[in-house]
Amino acid sequence: MRVLVVEDFEVLARSVGTGLRREGMAVDVVLDGTAALDRLAVTRYDVVVLDRDLPGVHGDEICRRLAHSRCETRVLMLTASGTIEDRVDGLSLGADDYLPKPFAFAELVARVRALGRRATPPLPPTLTCGDIALDPARRTAFRGGRRLDLSPREFALLECLLAVPGLVVSAEELLERVWDEAADPFSSAVKHTVHRLRAKLGDPPVIETVREGGYRIGPS
Repeated sequence: MRVLVVEDFEVLARSVGTGLRREGMAVDVVLDGTAALDRLAVTRYDVVVLDRDLPGVHGDEICRRLAHSRCETRVLMLTASGTIEDRVDGLSLGADDYLPKPFAFAELVARVRALGRRATPPLPPTLTCGDIALDPARRTAFRGGRRLDLSPREFALLECLLAVPGLVVSAEELLERVWDEAADPFSSAVKHTVHRLRAKLGDPPVIETVREGGYRIGPS
């Protein structure tokens, strides 16, 4: 899941970004509304965690523009004011969910995951291919009944491939969906992560490298 965190209080913004990355999400963090619009113009995000009172371009205006564009990006609006009137205002602007500050981080994660499921075509609760099974909600993966000890990147990459079994996913798409802004587009991060994932999946191999620069998972 690709997430944009827009929050002008830098300590909170960085903390939320770090926490969501630990949950296996690819996260970009910006501190004002203008930077948020710049990112949204070039990157497709599943969810935007959007502070309402932003410098530059106000969070209300960002929410309004996203709603007007009819994109699939979902908006979780944050604000220090939790009155009913403020919640109604935020939702009427086009926000998909509303979370007043202060908030419990576990609740933020749950809401982001729920919005992420709405932003993408519905998938079965367990993704399978042959003897491989992955449960995105429980963050578990198995092969032949053996639990796989995967890093967040390896888990996310396997999830992307299992979402479209038999189809090719380009290295560029994997880089966009699994990594964040810190990733070097010219690096071999995808190749190295696929290599580690193959080793953990074991034999027989199920991830195929496609000559055009992508990867495909299929039954062995």
